[in-house]
Amino acid sequence: MSAHPLDPAINRSGAGYPAPPIVLIDEEPTFHPPRPNASLDCGWGRLLYAPSFESPKLLAEALKQEAPGRRDIALYVEAPQLVLAEDPSSLFLDPSVLFRRILDKEDACESIAPGVIIRPLSTRADIAAINRLYSVRNMVPLDPKIVWQERNSEALVYLIAEDERTGDVIGSVLGIDHVAAFGDNRQDGSSLWCLAVDPQTGLFGVGQSLVNYLIGVFAQRGRKFLDLSVLHDNQHAISLYQKLGFEQVQGFVMKHKNAINERLFVGTNDFDGLNPYARLIVDEARRRGISVDVLDAAAGIFKLRHCGHEIVCRESLTDLTGGVAMTWCQDKVLTLRRLASIGLQVPRQQVAGSAEANSRFLQECGSIVVKPAMGEQGRGISVDVRTEEQMADAIRRAIDEGGHVVLEEFCEGQDLRIVVIGYKVVAAAIRRPAEVVGDGVSTIAHLIDRQSARRAAATGGESKIPVDAETERCLAGQGLALDSVLETGRAVKVRKTANLHTGGTIHDVTEELHPVLREAAETAARALRIPVVGLDFLVPSPDQPEYVVIEANERPGLANHEPQPTAQRFIDLLFPFTT
Repeated sequence: MSAHPLDPAINRSGAGYPAPPIVLIDEEPTFHPPRPNASLDCGWGRLLYAPSFESPKLLAEALKQEAPGRRDIALYVEAPQLVLAEDPSSLFLDPSVLFRRILDKEDACESIAPGVIIRPLSTRADIAAINRLYSVRNMVPLDPKIVWQERNSEALVYLIAEDERTGDVIGSVLGIDHVAAFGDNRQDGSSLWCLAVDPQTGLFGVGQSLVNYLIGVFAQRGRKFLDLSVLHDNQHAISLYQKLGFEQVQGFVMKHKNAINERLFVGTNDFDGLNPYARLIVDEARRRGISVDVLDAAAGIFKLRHCGHEIVCRESLTDLTGGVAMTWCQDKVLTLRRLASIGLQVPRQQVAGSAEANSRFLQECGSIVVKPAMGEQGRGISVDVRTEEQMADAIRRAIDEGGHVVLEEFCEGQDLRIVVIGYKVVAAAIRRPAEVVGDGVSTIAHLIDRQSARRAAATGGESKIPVDAETERCLAGQGLALDSVLETGRAVKVRKTANLHTGGTIHDVTEELHPVLREAAETAARALRIPVVGLDFLVPSPDQPEYVVIEANERPGLANHEPQPTAQRFIDLLFPFTT
């Protein structure tokens, strides 16, 4: 190849775009230029093939025709200054870099991680699963109609990653064949888009497996390279691509200025320090034209103002929550006493006291939960405590968190979080304790470190798996220790509590929620006089009526409940006349 495919060796007349080099082989091939002004609808927006546009003006006009709620992308823009000159108020140069992996027909769809299955998109449920991943990653959702119509297209390759053990969709990627999509067999290339991996999966190598599989697909088609665009500061992704043989190349990407892209062309330094729970609300407020003043980024405190009306928030806690409601929710003894008084089902409970009283309560219940009465984020909680020795240790850990300690009857069941906003249920999700999956080589301690690092990266540092006495107790109950090596594919819970801040995962069940549970949650919110609350239930199943309520959280994390519109309903409550 005489020149790099993105080198501006030969320009198209008047447009400033490079003509791709011709590869000399034994038999003279027939080369065709791309179709004029070529674009492809990918489901989240259009990919505009910049080398095919006849002028910067036409490319600029095409970008400005972006549909609402979509994200169009112009790829391989050789002279971005000429395109920007057409309308600098509407267009911007994306702060991303291009990477390329040269392909060889010897590349095969290999190197798939243990426990991971890679397959093409095949059902409408697959599209919904991809959109769930996109929602978690704050990506533009797919239009199901477009994707379903194009599922067998040569131009678009939608791949799914499944957990072999559970069948859950845990990753996806989109590949684009430039020959089939744009009619350009001169460059003979392809590109990778929208790599997304479920941050809650316990399997490792999902993203790498998807990329390797896509490399094999396009190598077998005879494509010469696989390109991708990645934000310049996404070091985690860049490291992965470099590990897989991608190298940075020259080239520019352009987009249209819209609310989705705003953080890429407007300075957001005041908001960068906010955690995901505060940022979700702030982004929704700004989308509606509500002004935001960050008062304390580290604490997640900000002020929202619109048409003379202003409210101060700490994440989802607002001025609307009164002092009595705060008192009821913050002290777990008062919470259950209040809910029991109106007839809701709650576990037996008492404040830790003398050794004799504590022992008597343990014997009556058989198994208990020990927790700090004023604690939060799962700190200091010990679950399924069965012996007096365990109870004494658990009480000491709870005391370290401050305040009095509560002993509570242990109730079997799934951990269900129900979010109520404006005294109406908005979201419900099952929370599961942190677990790791063995690879036959790594110790449990190493698996925890890797899983914890991934959870922290996905949640802005909000979710990590502690390695402490409670973790060791949980493992010991299964005949394991931190230095144990799990066989490949074996999943092991490393915590008994399902709190997200201690590495737990969350799974949406809003549509399955039994009417009795919905009514109980709304009744509890009204009884506590709190307009925004996260209520913790233990249930045999979210579609059955049996339950006990165990806690009320006055500052629930709204970012944990994709795809439910928690942030939208929150802003509706505060500013009902904005959209």
